[in-house]
Amino acid sequence: MSNAPAPQPLPEEVAAGEHTIVFSRPVAPLEEIQQGWYELKSRLAQLEAERAALEQENKTLRTLLERAIEHRQKSHSELVLLLSNLVSKLPINDVGVIISKLVEHNAQVAEMSALLSKGRVDQALPQPSALQELERTKRELTAALKTTVQDLIQLQPPLETGMLESLITDPDSFFAPAFVRAQRGFIKGQIPRERILREFGPEALPFFKDMTTDPRQNPRPKPEEILLAFREDFETLLQQDKTLAPEVRERLRALYQQVQRSKGTSQTARAQRVAFAKLSFLLELLHYYEHQNTESPEAVFAQRLPALVEQLALSGPPETLDESLLSEVESLLARILHPDHRLAVINNVGKAGGLGRTLRFVLRLRLEKTEPPPPTVLTEIIPEFIRHLLPGDKAPPASQLVPILRLLPAPIQKHVLRALRGSDRIAKPAAEKLVKDLAAELGLSGLEEPTVAPQALPPEMARRRAWDEIRDLIRNRREPAAIAAAIRNRLHAHYDPDELREAWLALTEADVMTFIRVFCQLPYQSDGRADPIARAAMETFLNRLLHEKYAATYRKVVNSLKNLHHANPHSPTLLTCLTLVRWISPEAAKKICTDAGITLPE
Repeated sequence: MSNAPAPQPLPEEVAAGEHTIVFSRPVAPLEEIQQGWYELKSRLAQLEAERAALEQENKTLRTLLERAIEHRQKSHSELVLLLSNLVSKLPINDVGVIISKLVEHNAQVAEMSALLSKGRVDQALPQPSALQELERTKRELTAALKTTVQDLIQLQPPLETGMLESLITDPDSFFAPAFVRAQRGFIKGQIPRERILREFGPEALPFFKDMTTDPRQNPRPKPEEILLAFREDFETLLQQDKTLAPEVRERLRALYQQVQRSKGTSQTARAQRVAFAKLSFLLELLHYYEHQNTESPEAVFAQRLPALVEQLALSGPPETLDESLLSEVESLLARILHPDHRLAVINNVGKAGGLGRTLRFVLRLRLEKTEPPPPTVLTEIIPEFIRHLLPGDKAPPASQLVPILRLLPAPIQKHVLRALRGSDRIAKPAAEKLVKDLAAELGLSGLEEPTVAPQALPPEMARRRAWDEIRDLIRNRREPAAIAAAIRNRLHAHYDPDELREAWLALTEADVMTFIRVFCQLPYQSDGRADPIARAAMETFLNRLLHEKYAATYRKVVNSLKNLHHANPHSPTLLTCLTLVRWISPEAAKKICTDAGITLPE
């Protein structure tokens, strides 16, 4: 036992009236203190072990939580990328908005996940392929813009060099009023008045004539909006003038020569117009991709870009299409991201007809790289192209069509010649001779239709294909007897409510006179005998026509019958239609005649 002095008790004073009472704390025995010390030490050791175990468990849980959050963040980003790729297949007007919302949502989820774990986003989120393609296209357009500006400057057009160079760093300046007036003047061979004053001073104005001021329509134009053109006797006036300095005179003569070269038909003038059209196309496209939220795609791809394509492709020799210019146009069209926008540009070329319409078909058919081409090309575009090539009932010479057909790929040439052979625009012997001459000029062989083994189609697909062919007959304005025969043949092969419904829908899609004429031809076969199923089919059609669901079709039919009666009360079509309706249902015939204001024939 230690010899240390015992601890002194601490007195505590408590006031009680006028006396102070002092209490002394009891002193614990030494054995009790030693025994409690060992228990305390053991307890502390146990608590330390438990604390260490809790710290390790917290670290493990935090690691698992961070892994879960990181996995959630990565999986969500991958999901957004997949959804963005799927959204790219939607109609073009919805793609941009939906993808931007997906990207914004992905950024918000990533930020919240980072706040839960590390408090910050370590790496940039992956962008959808559509946005990556957009950024790549912008970079390519910017690089092509710089090259095109340099090429245009080397051609020395009557445009200010500084204004052209500013487009490289500020493409939006192309749409500024000053540049718009300058490019309008370039196309017309005119120069803004403000440029003449800035470069040559007011002494040079007598050499020009004002093309903007008009006493009636525009008597007081703004000074910066006035365009000037060189006077016809500029050379004589310049020789007689004594007020201009020699260097000013030389610069003015150089500008005059630039304007005259750009207005001509020389190779240099065409090269300037081609380069300027390319520059305008690139700037319009880049401006749209930079401002998609405010720019209307219809205005860009259906109005402005088609006009630039025509200016570029038709700037060559007249009445012909140049292969090199077509290649230039195709290289520009390839820079358009979405195929729908590319087709919108092509489909709006050549609205005025002529060579521009030929250009539209050539560009559209040159897009097809697969063999066989899509059904739309074979059933719609090529037949329309044939109607354009054969405007009359007389076959044109082969030498007139060969330069156009040479611009098409060889497989498309074969499809065009096959369609030309089967066309009803010209007589069969003339069509055969024209196809033979064209094949010899183009070096084509094997124009016979390829034999394809018949494939068993599902009933629904076979039905849809059969009625699509009948609709094509209606759209191509074939004879009503041929359309009625095709409908009867299909109903003979498959007579059920679904087929009758398809026949009715096909007839309602036609114009009302075709509807009436086909209805009149339905009972009669090619040999003049009555079709046994015609009455039942026509009764179904008549019941649908009188139903309130098809009130619009009924009004059209009644109005057409009324017009036929006013034009000729004894019209064969009118009398046949009313007779057939009375044959099927006298009540229906009475109602139609009453609504049309026609006396029912006896």
